[in-house]
Amino acid sequence: MRNLILVGPMGAGKSTIGRLLAKELRLPFKDSDKEIELRTGANIPWIFDKEGEPGFREREQAMIAELCEADGLVLATGGGAVMRGENRQALRAGGRVVYLHASIEQQVGRTARDRNRPLLRTADPARVLSELLAIRDPLYREIADVVIETDERPPRMVVLEILARLAELPPR
Repeated sequence: MRNLILVGPMGAGKSTIGRLLAKELRLPFKDSDKEIELRTGANIPWIFDKEGEPGFREREQAMIAELCEADGLVLATGGGAVMRGENRQALRAGGRVVYLHASIEQQVGRTARDRNRPLLRTADPARVLSELLAIRDPLYREIADVVIETDERPPRMVVLEILARLAELPPR
């Protein structure tokens, strides 16, 4: 396995699960959004405000390309990373991809107090999350080696399922 890459919508648990997986596998953990923030010295909302979503997506594409060249890390991606074909290609080539799926209700609950999500600065975040999932779900599934449901499940149980499901996959 080169890398273990987590994709999925906001609030699916990519960062939480990623940290636990990294600890379990004794691998470094990277979050592509956090890496962008570290590299730029600015948070994601500020980048969205100053450069717009296209500017952020350019930074994201460069970061994903770089991180997917690594070997032996657990990577959590931003929810919109799959929107660009170049990212999907890099993610697929970069290792095993796990799609962490969460219902809209779970996403809303998990993101309600998070002010670091520019796309959810709206009166109706559930509608936005629903629209995003309708567009992105097929893209997550397109590149995923496994799909894992995270709704109302303790992170540790999700980690154990991921490890079990990955162990069942043939080498590639």
